[in-house]
Amino acid sequence: MDAFIQKLKSEKILVYKPGETEYERSVATANLLYRFARPGCVVQPERNSQVQTIVREAKSRKISITIKNGGHSYAGFSIADDGISLDLTKMRRVDLNVPSMTVTLQGGAQWGNAYRKLVDGRFDGYIINGGRCPTVGVSGFTLGGGLSPFTRSFGMGCDTLTEATIITADGNEVTVKKTDDPKSDKGKLFWALCGAGGGNFGVVIQLKLSVQKLQNPNGNVVAGVYTWDPKALSTNDLLATMNRFYTTNWPNQLTIDSSWVCDLQGSPGRDLAVRFIVYFDGNKNEFDGLIDKNITQRDLAKQLKRRSMEEKSTRFLHETLVAQWSDETVRAFPSNPSNSLYSSFVFKNDKDRIENVTSIIQREMAAFKRLFTGEQCLLQVTWIHGGGEASKKKRSASAFRWRDGVYHAYIWIRWQEKFLERDMRGFLQTFKDKLRPFSMMGRASFINFPDATLAVNTHERVYYGNNRQELQRIKKIWDKDNFFKWSHGVRLPQPKNTSSQSSAPVTSRMMRMEVSQAVAVRIAASDGQDFEGASEQMDEQDLTDNMARDQWERFTMPAENNFVGGLQGLNSLGF
Repeated sequence: MDAFIQKLKSEKILVYKPGETEYERSVATANLLYRFARPGCVVQPERNSQVQTIVREAKSRKISITIKNGGHSYAGFSIADDGISLDLTKMRRVDLNVPSMTVTLQGGAQWGNAYRKLVDGRFDGYIINGGRCPTVGVSGFTLGGGLSPFTRSFGMGCDTLTEATIITADGNEVTVKKTDDPKSDKGKLFWALCGAGGGNFGVVIQLKLSVQKLQNPNGNVVAGVYTWDPKALSTNDLLATMNRFYTTNWPNQLTIDSSWVCDLQGSPGRDLAVRFIVYFDGNKNEFDGLIDKNITQRDLAKQLKRRSMEEKSTRFLHETLVAQWSDETVRAFPSNPSNSLYSSFVFKNDKDRIENVTSIIQREMAAFKRLFTGEQCLLQVTWIHGGGEASKKKRSASAFRWRDGVYHAYIWIRWQEKFLERDMRGFLQTFKDKLRPFSMMGRASFINFPDATLAVNTHERVYYGNNRQELQRIKKIWDKDNFFKWSHGVRLPQPKNTSSQSSAPVTSRMMRMEVSQAVAVRIAASDGQDFEGASEQMDEQDLTDNMARDQWERFTMPAENNFVGGLQGLNSLGF
C-alpha cells in the first residue's frame, strides 16, 4: 500500500492516510454498524486522467477499489473496509444547457449541485429527474435506476440518461450513448449502466441527462408533507383507509410517498404515525379534487389539502424538498450516529397484495412498540411511489428490472445501544420474512435500497430478475478479470448449477404466503410469472456484531487532534 500511495502522490493525486483530517472526514459514517471500517487510504481524484491512473495502478497491484459518490448506500456498500476508497468528492462540476434541455454532471456531483443550477438561473418549470435528498450522489442514484419525485411523470432516473463516460477495468476512458447500437458492446454497456451500473463495470466519471419540462404552465409544483396520527381510528378503519389509498390508481402527474412510523425515541407515546409526502405536476385545485375523490377519511383528506401548497419549481427544489426529507437527511449526517438496518421490497398495488401487506405492517408496528418500549429506537416502513411512466417500458428495456412495481418499499430499523443489535436483527428477519412473498416474484428488491443479508448467489435474481444473465455476459466483455468485484455486484457468467441456485432447500413463494391458495395464485399471476423461486437470505441474528468485530481487527486509532468522524466524543482519551 505504501508504494501505491507514493506512486499516486508522484502523479499529484490527492491521497489521505488514516489520521489525516480529509481521510477521517471521508470515512465518517452515520451508521454505527460500520463505525470501524477503515480503508488503507482515501484517494480523491480531480480529473479523468487521475481516475485512469488510480484504476490501472490498483489493478496492477491487486488492490481493491470501493467507489464513493454520495455515501448513501443503505447496506454500507460505499464504505471501504479494505483496499482503497475512491472518493469522487472533488469531481462535482455541473453544466446546465437549458436550450438543449440537457445537464452534464461529473461523477462526484450530488443532486443538490444539480438543483442549484436550476435555482440560481430561476429556471421555473424545468426539472432534473433526480433524487429526493439533495445529498444523494447523482451517479449512484442514476446507475441503480433512480426513483425521483417525478418518476411517475418522466420515468426512472436512468430513463433520462443519454450519455455516460466510464473508466473501465483496463483504465480506458469510454463514452457510451443512448443512440449506440444496442447490439454493440457500447450499446450493451449503456443498457447495463441503466440500473446495474454501480461499481460493476468501472468508475463512472460523467453523466449527461435530459432535462424535463413540467406540464404546469406557470412552472409550479404542488408539494406538501403531513404526519397523520390515526389513533382515533379503529385498526379496521386505519387499514381500510390505507388499503384504499394504496390501491388507488393515481394519475401519473401525482406522486405521494408515505411512511409508517413507530418512533419510541421521538414520540414514545404514539402507537403509529403515517407521514405523507406530496409532489404534483399540476395546480392546487386539481390536487384538491384528486384528494377529495380518492380519500374518504375526512380528516386525512382535509389535512393533506391544508398541508400542501403550490409554488415555483425552483422554490420547491431549494426549500421544500429539503424540508420534506429533513428527518432522513439529518440522520444521514455523521454527527448524528446510530445503528441502522434496512430491507426493501417492490409491490404492485393489487387489492389482495396490499391488504395482506398493510395488515402485516400494522401488526409488526404494534409488536415493535410492545417489545421495545423504553428503548431508544425507531421502526419505519417507507413506500416510495413509482410506476406511472416508468412502467410503460418493457422490463427488459434497461437493466433495472422492477419498473412496473407501483411502490418500492423499505423497512428501516434504527437504534442507539449496540447491545440491542441481536434483538433488532431478529425482529427485522421475522418482519421481512412475512413481507417477502408479497414482493414482486416473491423476491424483488431495489438495488438502491439494498439488503446486506442477501446470499451472494441469489442477489442478482433479487435485484435484476431475468436481466441477470445478460448483465453477466456484459461483465465478461468489459471486466473479464472481475476487478470491480463486491458482495452484491454483477458476477461473471456462472456454471448453470451455481448461477442463481443455492444448494440449500428453498421454500416456494406460495408456501410462505399466509393466505389462501387462490389469493397466492392471483398475486403471482399479477406479477406475470409463477410463484416459484424464493430468495435465500443469511440469518440476521447470526450476523450480530460480525461487521464491527471484523472491522475492529483492522481498525487503527486516528490521531487525537485530527479525529472528525466515526465514534463521537472522548477524543482526548483515545476513544
